[in-house]
Amino acid sequence: MTSIIVVGSYNQDFVWRVGKLPAPGETQLGIFSTGPGGKGFNQAVAAHRMSAGVVFIGARGSDAAGEEAVRTAERFGLDARWQISGHAATGTAAVLVDKRSQNQIAVAPGANAQLAPDFIVEHGRLIESARAVLVQCEVQAAASVRALALARSAGVLTVFNPAPVHPELISELLDLADVLTPNESEFSALLLATRGITAMVDSLGKLDDASLHALCRKLHGGTIVLTLGAAGCFVSHPAGKTRGDRKDCYRVAAEKANAVDTTGAGDAFNGGLVAALANAANEQPFEHSVRRAGRVAALSVEKPGAAESMPSREELRQRFGG
Repeated sequence: MTSIIVVGSYNQDFVWRVGKLPAPGETQLGIFSTGPGGKGFNQAVAAHRMSAGVVFIGARGSDAAGEEAVRTAERFGLDARWQISGHAATGTAAVLVDKRSQNQIAVAPGANAQLAPDFIVEHGRLIESARAVLVQCEVQAAASVRALALARSAGVLTVFNPAPVHPELISELLDLADVLTPNESEFSALLLATRGITAMVDSLGKLDDASLHALCRKLHGGTIVLTLGAAGCFVSHPAGKTRGDRKDCYRVAAEKANAVDTTGAGDAFNGGLVAALANAANEQPFEHSVRRAGRVAALSVEKPGAAESMPSREELRQRFGG
């Protein structure tokens, strides 16, 4: 039975590990590797390793990287439904990671930008029978809108990770999301783009809870989980709709981790969150799912790579119990 649908991108990641991230015009020597990535695929793998019944819907080119995408999904045991583009290459990403585990990433969307709403409709029954649907901003926005609209019409939980922020159809995606999961820079960009409000990225985590909650309520009518990096995350619910929590807003501290590579941490969090929400008992507080997502993210940064770094349910149990 399908419990989670992730509509999103697949990228072949090309990774260089360097002593420090190069400044403009500077060359750094590094160690090269390649592997699977893309926000959608990473999140689908993270959810799959925590939960049964995950389906990934994405696009690939008819090229070597696309064939590798198919093999990778099969190796992970992930049910992937591919739209094959004959006119665009499989998506790629260039990732630089320094010795502090900080990164810089450039993405060429390729086939991801051609994921069609009609292809989403072909999987409408799967979407409408799921418990949760998760989308991001690395595929054609109209496809993500169609997925959330189908889910919303069937009463399926909709989760929108606005990464990276793109102005196309962003208001429609916000309106269709039950849960919004931006990081600090995405939150700031959304406030400016949709509400004309300027919020300094570096100061968001330093705001008191009431002020940050007020900004969240100006941005979105549903639940917001604002990730704050090493500071954990901030949860903001609309009044009277706290999803089992006792408070409208609160912070959840980040779990301790020995970071090696933070490239897929946000994707691990989102995949872990949607898996926890899809499998939570009706009476379970939302906070429990957020804490579980933070633990998935913490484990993911202790291994190199993006999709390859997503932890298993057994790894989670061994570290944190339960």
